[in-house]
This record gives sequence, C-alpha cells and structure tokens, in this order.
Amino acid sequence: MAGVQFGELPLLKYDCEVNSCVYSPDGSSFAVGLFDDSISVYATSNWERTFTLDGHSAGVTGIAYSPNGERIVSGSYDLTVRVWDVATGDCLYILIGHTSSVDGVAYSPQGNVVASRCDYAVRIWDMETGDCRSIISSHSSINDMAFSPKGDNIAVSSRDGTVEVRDVVTGECRYILGGNDGWDMSIIYSPQGDLLASVDRKVMKIWEVETGECRHTTGTCVRTLLSHDQSISSVAYSPQGDLIVSAGEDMTVRLWDVETGECRQTMTGHTGTVKKVLFSPKGDCIASASEDRTVRLWNVGAGTIRKISNNHSDIVLSVKHSPRRNQIASCSQDSTIRIWDAETGVHYRTLIGHTDWVYNIAYSPQDRLVSCSEDKTVRLWDVESGTCRHILTGHSGDVYTVAFSPNGTQVASASGDKIVRLWNTETGECQHILIGHSRPVWFVTYSPQDNHIASASDDKTIRLWDLATGDCQHTLIGHSEGIERIVYSPNGNQIASASDDNTIRLWDVKEGLCSHIFTGHQQYVIRVVYSPQGNQVASASNDKTVRLWDVESGECHQTLIGHKKQIGAIAYSPRGDLMASWSDYGEAILWNVETGECRWTLDYDAVTTKARHIILRHSLVWMSSDVDSFITGCRSGSVRVWDVTREGDQYHVRMRWRSTNGQLTVEEARIQDVQGLSDLNKRLLTQRGAVGEPAIRLGLRETSKKVIAMTSVVSKLKSPSNTTASNSLLPSAANVFTAHSEQQIEQVADPETSEN
Repeated sequence: MAGVQFGELPLLKYDCEVNSCVYSPDGSSFAVGLFDDSISVYATSNWERTFTLDGHSAGVTGIAYSPNGERIVSGSYDLTVRVWDVATGDCLYILIGHTSSVDGVAYSPQGNVVASRCDYAVRIWDMETGDCRSIISSHSSINDMAFSPKGDNIAVSSRDGTVEVRDVVTGECRYILGGNDGWDMSIIYSPQGDLLASVDRKVMKIWEVETGECRHTTGTCVRTLLSHDQSISSVAYSPQGDLIVSAGEDMTVRLWDVETGECRQTMTGHTGTVKKVLFSPKGDCIASASEDRTVRLWNVGAGTIRKISNNHSDIVLSVKHSPRRNQIASCSQDSTIRIWDAETGVHYRTLIGHTDWVYNIAYSPQDRLVSCSEDKTVRLWDVESGTCRHILTGHSGDVYTVAFSPNGTQVASASGDKIVRLWNTETGECQHILIGHSRPVWFVTYSPQDNHIASASDDKTIRLWDLATGDCQHTLIGHSEGIERIVYSPNGNQIASASDDNTIRLWDVKEGLCSHIFTGHQQYVIRVVYSPQGNQVASASNDKTVRLWDVESGECHQTLIGHKKQIGAIAYSPRGDLMASWSDYGEAILWNVETGECRWTLDYDAVTTKARHIILRHSLVWMSSDVDSFITGCRSGSVRVWDVTREGDQYHVRMRWRSTNGQLTVEEARIQDVQGLSDLNKRLLTQRGAVGEPAIRLGLRETSKKVIAMTSVVSKLKSPSNTTASNSLLPSAANVFTAHSEQQIEQVADPETSEN
C-alpha cells in the first residue's frame, strides 16, 4: 500500500461572520457571503481567492449561483438584490423593491428568474430585464423559500408553522404542509422533487409531496428526525437525494440517511452557530459556514481511500448495445462516452470531446457511434481508435436525440432549436434542414424502410419527412399536450406516440391518420414500445403502471401494477415473452407478457439507498443475443448487465457485472505514531480514541475493475513516514485521508488466515 498520504481539507478564516456559502454548479468555484458587505470567490482546485465582489452597503445575507455558473445573485441587509457576472466581477443588476432586509435569494433551476425574500414577501425577478415579475405575499413572517427541481413551484415557509407551495407564474397556492412549530423554519426539495424537508427548532420532517390531479392535496409527513440539541439553521439534500445534511446552534453538522432516518455522522469542530450547510455538486464534500468566522469542508465518506474510477462520474443518460459485437456504449452527464466489453464488464475506452451533458448515443449497422450533447453538437466516432471523425455543428439549441438511418449513411439530430438536421456520415455535411415544428423537438427516428423520418415535438405534433427531398409529407395532429416518445412498428406501417395528455395514439404512416387512441393511464405517458412481433404496444406512465395494448383491436390486454414509484424505462425481451420495467427509484420488475404476472422483483424498499440503481428513461436496453440479458445505466454513474434464466415456471435474474467506482474502503482502523499531521488532526485522533493502540492487521475491501464481487484483502497501511496503521481510518469530519496510489489489488486473501 505504498503511496498513501495524509492530508486535510481547507479551513477558510475571516475577520467577520460568515452568513452564506455556495458551490458553483460544476464545483470549480466556491463563493462566501460575509457580514463585511463583500463576497469572496475561490477556485476549488487550490482554494485561492480569485476575486472579491464589493458593492453592498451592508452585510451579505444570502448568495446563489445561476444554473450555468455564469452569474451570482446576492441579498443584503441594505434591502437590495445584486446580480454579478462571475467572469468579470461586474454588477449587472441592482434589484430594488424590498422594504426590509433581504434574508435569502435563490435561482430557479432554469435560470430565467430569481427569487428573493424579506419579512412578508417573496419577489420574483426576470433575469433578462431585471424587472420584478410578481410579488408573493405571506400572512406571516417568512423564514425560507425553495424552488422545486422543475422550477414551476416555489415553497415558502412561515413562522405560523406552515409551508405553502405556490405556482411561480400565478402565485396561486397549490397546497399547504402544516404541523410545524414554525419558528425559524428552513425548507428544501429533494433533487427528484418528490420529497420536501422542513426544519423547525430541533426537529426535521420529511414530507412526501403528492399533488396528483388535485391542486390542494396536503403532503404526507413520512419521517420525523429528532436531530439536534438546539435549533437547526440549515439543511441540504445530497445531489443523489439519499442523504440530508443539517446544521444548527449546537455547532454541529449532522449527516442523515433519508431512507432509514438514521444519523450517519456528527461532525464537530465549529465554535459558533452553523448558519449554512451544503453539498458539493458531486456530493463527496460538505461545506459549512459558521458565526465562528470559518467555513469548513468535510469529507462525506471520511475514512475512505479512493482510487481512479472507471465509472461515469455523473448520471448515465443512455446505454446502447452494439449490433455487430459484444460491446456496450454508455453516455453521461459527465460529458463522456464509455465503451465496455458486454461479457466481462471491462471498460476499455473513454470517448472525450463533448463539453456538456451527452444526452444520447446510437450505433450504426457498421458499428460506428454517434452522440449528441447539450453543447449543441453531434459527434461521429470511430470506436476502435477512440477518435472523433466529425464534429457536426449547426444547431443553436441542445441536441436531445440522434439516430442512424438503417443503411448507416445518414444521421438525424433533433434539437431544442425546433429543427431536425440530416447529416452525411462520410463527409459530415448537413444534407437537409427540416423546419416546421414550433417548439423543441424531443425525438427523431427513421422508418425501417429507410424512406422517411418521423420527429416528435413539444408542439403536440408529429411530422413525417421525405428523406430524398426533405419535404414534410404529413403532420400528425391530435395530441393535446407535448409528445414524449414515438416509435415505428417493426414493419414500418405504423407509428405509436406517447404524450403528456395521458394517451397513446397509433398512426397510419401512409395516410397520416390516427387509427387508435389508447386511454386509461391517469398521468402522462413516459415511454411506448412495440413488441418484436409488432402485434402489441406497451406503455409506461407516471401513474406507476405499464399497460399492454392490442394493435388490431385497440384493447388493453394487461395493466401491470406493482411499482411504488413512477416508471423510468420499459423494454421487451428479444423474443417478446418478457417485459422489464424499472422505476426511477431502483425498483425493477420482470413481467410475463402473456399472463401479466410479476416473475421477479427487486424491491427498492429492500435495498439501501446507497445501493439503489436508479434507471433513466433511455437507459434500459435488452441485448440482442441467444441469452436473455438486459443493460441498465443509472444515476450513480454505473452500468450493469443482468442475465435472465428460467427453470420451469421460475425466473431468476442475476447481475452479470457492473462498472465499479474502484473504491477502496478502510474500516475500523486505528492510527499509531502518525507524523506530519496538524495539531487539529492530532486532537481529533486522540479524542476519538484512534491513536495509541498496537498495530494490528487491517482489513481492506476493494471492488475489482473486472469482477464486482467484493474481495477481502489483508494488508498494512503505511503513512509517508513509514508509520503503521491498523484497524479503521478515523471517520473524521474536518480531516480526510486521501490515497494517491492507483495500484489495483488483484490478490484475494482470507482475513482469517492471512499473515499480513
């Protein structure tokens, strides 16, 4: 275990109170709002101050980054809100209108509006003009506010003990959460938007936000956490939504498991009230700001040694299986595409070039790969060499979907700029620009005959285009809301569409007419797929059901009920006898298509939150092989391959492999004669009884890059000064131990029998 080094996370000290702190969305910078009227901005790569924003005439009470990280908004005791350019440090807007000190500010997830709050009002500001759009008044003094992840609602907590969820545009009260004490109450949404945490005094409550069709449904409190010894001042969800961090007047920072409600860790070190706490964008670090004039950075997994990861570092948005070889490609919000051996799970190539989220990928029949991104480009890749053959530019909006033509000579791309473009795969030239949609185009697909292409848009229409001329042959009108997904039937004579209007429609491609309207889902339809035989259509909805429809009669054969959360993905097996469905919270079900029976379930309630494999809508794919296998990609950045076997009437699902984060975990170790630590580290080690014991064997666990089974390895851990560590790295808060060694442990040893 040579190469292991000890280190500390930074401690930022000031000459005044710290009121607020925030990470930039990409985690590259960190801003601190101070009582001396200024904002300090740091680069997280070296924690050097990059610049100071001066302009407020009184203490800064709250700060927030815009979603793209280009602006900072700040509120102050001087009654104003200021919007700053991060690149130049210039003040772009001074927003005036509040009649008392501005106690908090927040950017909407879309970045188009900013909310600011004072005693009895929340003001919504337009970020294009700087004008005040609306004022949301409260009957009681306001404590806190939070935008929902979709940005359509804003929750406002008041001192009367209620949380009102308001429509951002109209200000209408949609529902009220009651039962809190109310004094100094903080609130925050979970990243998925289905939970809301509220904190008043010493108690934290987690609410399940159920709106459904009724706009006045009251949320249900699913968990109450008796958390701190004194009042809580701040809470924050982890980016994955599985953890909550809280801080308060008792000068501690506490980490909570959302699923179990258990306190995982209590972090001590502050000597004053902790006023603000938050997670880093990756969720591996917590920042806390205190009245003791410090900002402290805590390692969430204190006591872990990390190695280079072959996982994606962010959410997997799509996975695809190669049509010609045993190969899998995955793309992610981390801007990369990764190539895997489908049999062994070995990751052997990373395609780098995109500068933002990679939304979708597709294989050509010739085994080439195309990708599209939020960076507004499409890229054509040579998978073997890992080189980018062409960068296709021209779209002025995010590119959401790409598709190869059946013969592989052309690529279609659909964008938020309302346009579909057709590209020559050999030259990279744009052959046609298909204009006609009036809103973003979400999806595009080629007909099996390769003579036309279909596009689906948020403008509630589907358009069929002639590939030779680029002319629009038919505009399919009938849906009353935007269209989520379209798919051709195997013979190409029909198109099925799934819409936010809760319906599925079947369209005759030749005539351009609707042949069937499938009704029954109670909420919007997320996904629609044809069976391999083409005689059946399956649909998945936000109402937590899957429905199987007969293409000829239009009748619903089966309604598959069993999911507890909304369904993110569905797929038929290659033979069409099985259906896999996966909810957004890691709950998987395998269905018998003929009978509608549930043949296998992975219940998310039986899995720890940390282990949940949360599948997104384009990340469930059956592999084309003689063996029933399917691929999933998830929010944690991992890719998994599952094998389905049948013994009589019983089905068994086994995970063949998953990509690993290569994490090496040291558990229950004690440190002896460590040198080179700061006085603070030494005191913390002594306080927790982690020093002074004789060195004993150290149990280490590591996930192999090739095989996912956890292996037990017995070794000794040495510090840079060759001192020996034995049984658990300190689960410290302000101090972490970081491994800089990339050596992979291949040998497996029995901890009961190994000598070293």
